[in-house]
Amino acid sequence: MNRPAESPSVPALDLKAQYRAIRDEVEPIVLELMESQQFVLGPNVAGLEAELASYCGARHAVGCASGTDALLLPLMAWGIGPGDEVITTPFTFFATAGVIWRLGAKPVFVDIDPVSYNLDPSRLAEAITPRTRAIIPVHLYGQAADMDPINAVAAEHGLKVLEDAAQAIGAGYKGKRAGVLGHAAAFSFYPSKNLGGFGDGGMITTDDPEFASRLARLRVHGMEPKYYHAEVGLNSRLDAFQAAVLRVKLRHLDSWTAARRAVAESYRDHFEAAGLGALVTLPTELPRRIHVYNQFVIRVDPALRDPIRAMFTEEKVGTEIYYPIPLHLQECFSSLGYQPGDFPVSERAARETIALPMYPELSADAIRRVVDLLAHFYRGRNLLPSRREHAA
Repeated sequence: MNRPAESPSVPALDLKAQYRAIRDEVEPIVLELMESQQFVLGPNVAGLEAELASYCGARHAVGCASGTDALLLPLMAWGIGPGDEVITTPFTFFATAGVIWRLGAKPVFVDIDPVSYNLDPSRLAEAITPRTRAIIPVHLYGQAADMDPINAVAAEHGLKVLEDAAQAIGAGYKGKRAGVLGHAAAFSFYPSKNLGGFGDGGMITTDDPEFASRLARLRVHGMEPKYYHAEVGLNSRLDAFQAAVLRVKLRHLDSWTAARRAVAESYRDHFEAAGLGALVTLPTELPRRIHVYNQFVIRVDPALRDPIRAMFTEEKVGTEIYYPIPLHLQECFSSLGYQPGDFPVSERAARETIALPMYPELSADAIRRVVDLLAHFYRGRNLLPSRREHAA
């Protein structure tokens, strides 16, 4: 069997393609901002806050400097600190647990559901102690966690719920969008996100006006009014430059989401046509969800993952591992006392997952190339019938 024909490289993410499509909209806005010299907070930030709150269906949104600060500020506003515990998942980006640790509180991990990769609500109750103050479910890869049972457990124990929606802007859960599924939600505008800026940025949504006011105060050193400080906050202001760019991009978000979902559907069609169903596990979109596919993550035999990635690298196809080491096994959290085997579902996902190229502009030819290369890899190991045998 001949190797697939040589083709152009396929990056894991192509931000330049997105920029080319909106350049004529963005550049005048940026020039206008430069003329105004209003670079910190100001009308563009207020405009983005109002527009994002409306998009999510929330009453309030508060911009901040990063997605990490969008997780940190609500915990600060709830007074979480030393002696407190916050429950989250070990299979997520470091910041989710890092903000808990930073405040002197203890991250308490709960294993994930093997299908959605999100926190398993059935395991929540056993993790709650008298010191538990909050739960941070993560809408990983762009699909919302199962929020109804999480909120039910939280209500029973008087706990706050902070959505980590960094990868899930626009994701749907039972007719609502991420951002209104808990007491507050944290979004990231890191460039790789579905709504990404030209640098760092974050946003917090909430329906509580007093909570929103406190968040807005905390992001400017706890200052209100100017030079008067009732509490110590952070310097976590959203740049007007990022807000101006994001306001342009927000107008395109729904069409980009639709394109991502179409890319995911095309992947599924090609995987099915290639007969890879018994060898590769594809993402599952759960009932009453709208998955926005910040990542398209497959699962493979862990013994084959490194060779598969090496093959893709050789063929100039970008891939990534989200995430290779669960948080409970990170060296910096060793004092928490967790051991290998404590969260087997997360540990297995860390060994088996590969994120394939995913962005709205990904072409049909590129999708076909990715799947054909993977099929060729398995045929080379006699794990997949030839095309002729498969057709028969």
